[in-house]
Amino acid sequence: MNRILIVEDEPAISNLIQMNLSAAGYSCGCAFDGARAADLLEQEAFDLILLDVMLPEIDGYELMDYIRPLGIPVIFLTAKSSTEDKVKGLRAGADDYLTKPFEIAELLARVESVLRRYHKTESNFKIGDLEIDMSARIVEKQGRVINLTVKEYELLLLFIQNKKIALFRDYIYEKIWGSGYMGDSRTVDLHVQRLRKKIGWEHKIKTVYKIGYRLED
Repeated sequence: MNRILIVEDEPAISNLIQMNLSAAGYSCGCAFDGARAADLLEQEAFDLILLDVMLPEIDGYELMDYIRPLGIPVIFLTAKSSTEDKVKGLRAGADDYLTKPFEIAELLARVESVLRRYHKTESNFKIGDLEIDMSARIVEKQGRVINLTVKEYELLLLFIQNKKIALFRDYIYEKIWGSGYMGDSRTVDLHVQRLRKKIGWEHKIKTVYKIGYRLED
């Protein structure tokens, strides 16, 4: 699964991008200033960076000096729309340049294009003892195919995309079933229990008291 770092100081824009990238099957990290982005790049591996130019602490151009030696592709996201600004961004080392406001469909297309250019669009990935083929929607454990329902498969991807994050039951329900959560519904709990048992992750998908669930390493 490709991991993307979103460096954007406007929470509403950052959240919108993260929500749509997650729905498209990407794993995301977020930073709201350049200094925090630099810290995350030291701690985690990323396949692509979506980088705002005008950032607190360290701006996008300065951050590019740190990113360039790492070899991670970058798409600039910025309100600076002049040809001069675009040329400056591309010369700084960015692989693409998208001006705000932008359509999410165009952003997703550009993300896919840059990742494909860097041969990072493989649909197979491994997490723990599971191997997942996203193009075929097949999950294997130690060479054995695990037969998951559509909802169980989507639930597994949701946990993987939000590893080590406590997910509220209402958030899980809305993301997987696409409608408002009924507080007395046992749907989420039952599906999590079945998923845990099928993939043998009883001790990896933790119950978070009065909240929901969290996937541990």
